[in-house]
Amino acid sequence: MERFGFVGLPNAGKSSLYNALAGGGALAAPYAFATTDPNVGVANVPDKRLSLLGDMNNSKKIVSATIQFTDIGGLVEGAAKGEGLGNRFLAGIREVDAIVFVLRSFPDSEVPGPTDPVEHLRVLEIELALADLETTQKQFSKIEKATKADKSANQTLDSLSHALEQLDKGIPIYKSDLTNEEREMLTEFFLLTDKPVLAVVNMGEDQIENADQHLVSVKEELPDQEVIGMCVQLESEAALLQPEEQSEMLGALGLGEGALSKFVRSAYHLLGLRTFFTTGEKESRAWTFKEGSSAPECAGRIHTDFQKGFIRAETIEWQLLLEQGSWLKARELGLIRSEGKDYKPEDGDVMEFRFNV
Repeated sequence: MERFGFVGLPNAGKSSLYNALAGGGALAAPYAFATTDPNVGVANVPDKRLSLLGDMNNSKKIVSATIQFTDIGGLVEGAAKGEGLGNRFLAGIREVDAIVFVLRSFPDSEVPGPTDPVEHLRVLEIELALADLETTQKQFSKIEKATKADKSANQTLDSLSHALEQLDKGIPIYKSDLTNEEREMLTEFFLLTDKPVLAVVNMGEDQIENADQHLVSVKEELPDQEVIGMCVQLESEAALLQPEEQSEMLGALGLGEGALSKFVRSAYHLLGLRTFFTTGEKESRAWTFKEGSSAPECAGRIHTDFQKGFIRAETIEWQLLLEQGSWLKARELGLIRSEGKDYKPEDGDVMEFRFNV
C-alpha cells in the first residue's frame, strides 16, 4: 500500500484534508500543534471500472485498491533543530513514499500565519533541506572513512558530495541538478527531499471560482511536481455526508468529483501507479502496480507464489470484456490473449494468471 504524508505549517489544513479523504476523525483546530501524534488513514481508491466488472459478474465481493495517508503534523521554522515538535514529525516523514505539501492560500483572522502558499512552501523546503543536510554530512563522514579501505564506495561519496553542495544552498534534492544515477545512489539514506512531492493548495470558498490563478505561483516553484487546488474545509464537510448528499453538495458548489478522486488521480500519476483487475463470481478486485512492471511482477502483487511459478497471463482490456458480457464469451470469440513473462500489463487490463509452484 502506497503511503502519503501530509506536511505543512500549523493550521494549513492538513487535518481537514485528512478528514476530507478519510471521512472525519482528525482534530482540526485553529492553534499550532493541534496534531501531536500522526493520524493514519486508509481510503479506497474510487474506480468505476471495478464496479462495472463486479456488476457484470454479480461478484459477491468488491475489493478496491487502497492508499494510506498520514497527517504528520505542523512543521515550523527551526524544526530541523528540534523547534516545536520538529524532530518527531521529521521522523514521521521518513516513513512515507511521497510527501504532500499542504499550502494555505486563504486569509482568516482567526488563523495565524502567512496566507501566501509560496511562503509556506519556502519554510517547509528549507526545514526539510536542513534535516537532509545533517543526515548527508553524517553519512559523508562515515563513507569517506570507508573509502580509504574500499574504493568501491567512491561513487556513493561523489553523490553525497553533490547532494551536500545543493542542500547547503537550501535546495531540496527534488529541485537539484543531481542526475537520476546520483539520486539512485542516495536511496539507502532515506533523504526527506528525495521523495516524490505533491502540493495541495488549500483555498477559501471565495477563491474556488478563480482556482487556477491561485496555483500559478506554486506551479512555478514546483514545475516538475503535481500541484492541485481545493477548498479543503468544504471537502471535509462533504466527506461527512452520505454518498448521495455528498455528490449533491459537491455539484452545487462546483467542486466536481471531490477531494478523494482528485487526490488519488494526482497521487497515482506522481508515483507512476496503474491498476489491473481480477474478476469473477466470488470477487472483483483492483490491484495496483508500477508502470513498466512485467506480468510476473503483477502476479506477485496477488501472491509471491504467482510470481515464482508464473506460466502465463490471460489478458483482456476491461472495456472490451464488458462489451462481451462475460469472460467465457470473450474467450469463445478469441479475445482473451495469452501473454508471457515479457508482457508489460497496461492500466485497465483484466487478468487471470496461470502458475505452477
